[in-house]
Amino acid sequence: MGHDPIATLAVTLADNREPVFRHPAQDAEAQRRIAEYQARNGGRKPNVLIVLMDDVGWGDFGCYGGGVAVGAPTPHIDRLAASGLRLTSCYSEPSCTPSRASLMTGRLPMRHGLQRPPMYGEKGGLQGEITLAELLGAAGYVTQAVGKWHLGENLESQPQNVGFDDFYGFLSVSDMYTEWRDPYFFPEIVYSEERTRWIENQPFNKCFVHASRGGEPESVEEVTIPVLSLLDDKWAAYSIEFIKRMAGEGKPWLLYHGTRGTHFDNYPHERFLGKSPAKHPYKDTIVELDDIVGRLVAALRETGQLEHTLIFVSSDNGPEMATWPDAAYSPFRCAKGSTWEGGQRVPGILAWQGMIDPGRASDGLFSQMDVFTTALSLAGAASSMPEDRFIDGVDQSSFLLSEDGHSNRKYIYYWLGRQFSALRVGEYKFMLASISDDDRDVHNPGGFTGVTQKYPYGRLYNLYLDPKETRSYLIRKLAYLEAFQTGVKNHLMSYAKYKPKVVVGL
Repeated sequence: MGHDPIATLAVTLADNREPVFRHPAQDAEAQRRIAEYQARNGGRKPNVLIVLMDDVGWGDFGCYGGGVAVGAPTPHIDRLAASGLRLTSCYSEPSCTPSRASLMTGRLPMRHGLQRPPMYGEKGGLQGEITLAELLGAAGYVTQAVGKWHLGENLESQPQNVGFDDFYGFLSVSDMYTEWRDPYFFPEIVYSEERTRWIENQPFNKCFVHASRGGEPESVEEVTIPVLSLLDDKWAAYSIEFIKRMAGEGKPWLLYHGTRGTHFDNYPHERFLGKSPAKHPYKDTIVELDDIVGRLVAALRETGQLEHTLIFVSSDNGPEMATWPDAAYSPFRCAKGSTWEGGQRVPGILAWQGMIDPGRASDGLFSQMDVFTTALSLAGAASSMPEDRFIDGVDQSSFLLSEDGHSNRKYIYYWLGRQFSALRVGEYKFMLASISDDDRDVHNPGGFTGVTQKYPYGRLYNLYLDPKETRSYLIRKLAYLEAFQTGVKNHLMSYAKYKPKVVVGL
């Protein structure tokens, strides 16, 4: 008998943990594989490589139906997906900072408090949270962050103060460094000395930086438009050097590599300019990012670390369609900033040579928060997870490591800032509120440009029959209503004991 995610009850591990499915057979198989791996490798713990891209859509890569078909071949990413597990229901949060903080803490934005991106020098608020880097560092891992951070520019929220040994990247987001420098987008600033000085005097760091654990960030270089085009290449070189150096260290490591691309506006490296069949900066940048993934994997292979490294490749949210055509592709409804599938369903590739069976694809539910819990479990550090706060991440070790494993997650919860929006279980999505994407109130179908809509009776979408979420099915599926309402009620009740937090809110 197959596993039914709606009819099967989830198990509560503790009052501060998200309920999970228990699959005894696959749990046993996963434990056997881990024991055999450790026996082969003297108790070695796996490395963790997280490659988090910016605004890349679910459908951009060839392994998700894009690639050559949408003018940007991705052979390296496609090969990586074929070597492991390709998730078709991997979820981020609606925008980049909430997603990044959730991945780092295993907690929803309503709990860590970063509900929107901080801009132009705004403070973040990751201080006080307990990060994956902090816990893996305590378990003996070397921790390295490279690339985009965007969790706050205040010193306490910077990588070197929340668990990372070293950071090389920028603290904010691509467009903040360049939009006011480009006369195509901001002629009224570029051609005005007063407004240029006004921007230059705003309190955000205009450089990419380097920092070591507990230290102050040191400016490396000001991020002008020509410099921006080189950043992903520079960052890839830094990460590759880290991988090579760690091959001789004998310690496990965490490498969090956040790319600049493909956040608007895209200025690809000159090696990739015009190299995509689409001959467009966004598509050229996809080709560049694919090359970078290929280089990172090659470095692992050449240094003998590929079989010792869990790799996760994903995007921080759906496409930024408000800047079309400098935007990603998704076959789902709406885009970044929304809780429609186009805003939060993202590519998710997991590979670990010899441990995750190649050629797998699964529609099992997976949240980026699950990386937090799963990585700690595989590192033998699950007991270090904090007990004084709610952890929304689910340990997916047995899902990854067993043949044709089932996801251990029952629900995906969607939040619009402080507004609960929807719940997904199985193929159904029960929606109580959303951002509109009607062309009568938005110019582009971007999630940041609509208006909030609430549905008094709720709406129900069958994501297998209706992935565009156009037809509410609730009136014909009332037998499921109690299951959805119970899931919503239990989730909202968790905030009674574990209070919500707002640091950067809507």
